[in-house]
Amino acid sequence: MASLFFRTFSGEANVELDASHKDIVQSPKKSEEVTLDLTATTIFLMDAQTGEVLFSKNGDVPMSPSSMSKVMTVYMVFEKLKGGSLTLDTTFPVSEKAWRMQGSKMFVDLGSQIRLDDLLRGIVVQSGNDACIVVAEALAGTEDNFARQMTKRAHELGATSSNFTNSTGWEEADHKMTARDIATIALKTIQDFPEYYSYYSEIDFTYNGIKQGNRNPLLYKNIGCDGLKTGHTDDGGFGLVASAVREGRRLIMVINGCPSMKARSKDAEILMNWGFREFDNVILAKPGQVIEVVPVWMGKTGEVGLYSQEGVVVTLKSLEKDKVKATLFYETPLNAPIIQGAYVGEMRVAQPNGETKTFPLQADRTVEELGFFGKLWFKIKSFIPGL
Repeated sequence: MASLFFRTFSGEANVELDASHKDIVQSPKKSEEVTLDLTATTIFLMDAQTGEVLFSKNGDVPMSPSSMSKVMTVYMVFEKLKGGSLTLDTTFPVSEKAWRMQGSKMFVDLGSQIRLDDLLRGIVVQSGNDACIVVAEALAGTEDNFARQMTKRAHELGATSSNFTNSTGWEEADHKMTARDIATIALKTIQDFPEYYSYYSEIDFTYNGIKQGNRNPLLYKNIGCDGLKTGHTDDGGFGLVASAVREGRRLIMVINGCPSMKARSKDAEILMNWGFREFDNVILAKPGQVIEVVPVWMGKTGEVGLYSQEGVVVTLKSLEKDKVKATLFYETPLNAPIIQGAYVGEMRVAQPNGETKTFPLQADRTVEELGFFGKLWFKIKSFIPGL
């Protein structure tokens, strides 16, 4: 008869889970316990690999996202490119609506045909509202139709509080996103389109003889930033969604409601540096690494390994790496048959704040069930030691 088995590792005793790391996880300190000198009214900071939220202030409150919502516009274009229905050489016509659009501009010419490659730089680098409308009308017939498609796709991607009424981020009463939503779309962009993400790191772009620089202030600082997008409206203030990488670790931040461009730049640098300084990621198990070997009852193979397909990675406070407990849970012995990849256990990582993260464990091989005579012999051996 199988019984539930658990094995607990505490603090630095966990070396056998991954020889390259002997420290386990501490839950990030809650945002309300952290004091940072920031002017932003909305703040959201997350670790891209683990999804751990390191800091959140009004992160789930719908707000005017301004041009930060262009990350969703661009996501829609990247998806078409990756799917093969568009190429970077595809040209789109400029309508009168696009040509007359106010706000930040790419300075397109009425009636001209523009390559998608240029339009993407016009949106990402120059924040061109006119370029957004050109793309929206080409892909969906009208900007309204495109905005509805943006909303639907954003919800499918997990940005469930988003509602788009235009492609540009132009301030309208019902055009809303949360900071978490913006970070979600930014992360999906990085994950889904590595071949196109580099547009977001370009410093400047010249079109129609007009050179414009990227407004993302972190691109000009030595902090590892490689994107994404600024924004500003009278209602939302100055905002920024940005991502940076240091020593293989990526953070994504969203701030909004800053009173000036200077304040936005200062807030962004403080927040990003704080996230890298105060937190770290630890690998408890690499993807596919066998964590435990478990006996199998009535199987043609006597044991099976347990592994995590995605690996076990946790985000921790840098100064509290030893205050953690990881526990493996599984039945022993496991009953054959077992299918490779089947979920047969879990690792629970207990954090000092009382929260527990659970990681499913899978079987590393298929174990077939013994036949009649095999089972009979198995039982005899089980009850008569030494056979």
